[in-house]
Amino acid sequence: MDKSLYIAMTGASATLRAQAQVSHNLANTDTVGFQATLHGTVAAQVAGAGLPSRVATIGRDMGVSSAVGSITNTGNALDVALHGDRWLAVQDSAGGVAYTRAGDLKISANGLLTTGSGLTVLDQAGAPMSIPPNDALNIAADGTVSIVPQGQPASTMSAIGRLQVVSANTRDLVRGEDGLMHAAPGAAAPQPAAGTVLTAGVLEGSNVDGTGMLVSMIQLARQFEMQVRVLHSGDESARSANSLLASR
Repeated sequence: MDKSLYIAMTGASATLRAQAQVSHNLANTDTVGFQATLHGTVAAQVAGAGLPSRVATIGRDMGVSSAVGSITNTGNALDVALHGDRWLAVQDSAGGVAYTRAGDLKISANGLLTTGSGLTVLDQAGAPMSIPPNDALNIAADGTVSIVPQGQPASTMSAIGRLQVVSANTRDLVRGEDGLMHAAPGAAAPQPAAGTVLTAGVLEGSNVDGTGMLVSMIQLARQFEMQVRVLHSGDESARSANSLLASR
C-alpha cells in the first residue's frame, strides 16, 4: 500500500510543477519571440538502502520548443524576425552574452540598440550596438545596420555595424533563470551565422499554442485530482487495516 501512496504522492508533486510550466507558457502567449517550455515526467527508481522496489515520478524540464512563432508584418524598420536556428546576441544582467529571438528592437535614450524589454543588443565584436542620430535606418537581411546621418541626403546611407546573430539548434542551448537562452555549461559559444539571417519589418510572436496549453491545464488538473483520490483511498485502506488488527 505504501508503494501506491509514494507513487501517487510523487506524481501529484510532478503534476503541480507541470501546471506551473503550463501557466508560465500561457502568461507569455503574447510575448514577442517567446518559446514555450517543454515539461515531462518519467518513472525513476528511488535510490537508497533496501530493496529496489520503490518508484518515484519525477518531473523534468525538456528544454524549449523550437517551433517558429506566428509572423506579423509591422513595417517598422527596427522590427526583425530571425530565421530558423538563428539567435540574436544580447547582454544579460550579469554582463555576459545571452541569446533571444525577440526582435522588437528599440533605440534607447543614450543611443544604444535594445530589445523591447531593454536588453542591450551586441554587434559582431561583442560590444553594445550604438546607433548615431539619423534620419533613416535600415537593417539588411544579413544583420548589417545602415543609417542616413541626421541632416544628410538619402544617398549618404552607410553601414555602421552588424548585429551579432549566431547559429544554434534550440536543443544545444539552455534557458536561464532570466528567461534568456545561454550556451550549455562547458559547451563552446554558438558560431556567428552567415548569409541571410533575418527579415526586417516583421515580428515573430510567441510559439505558445494557447488552446493546447488550456487543454493541458485541464488534463493536469484532472490528473492531480485522480492522484489525490489515490492518496485518500490508500489512507482509508490503511485505517481499515489498522482497525482490523487492533480488534484482534
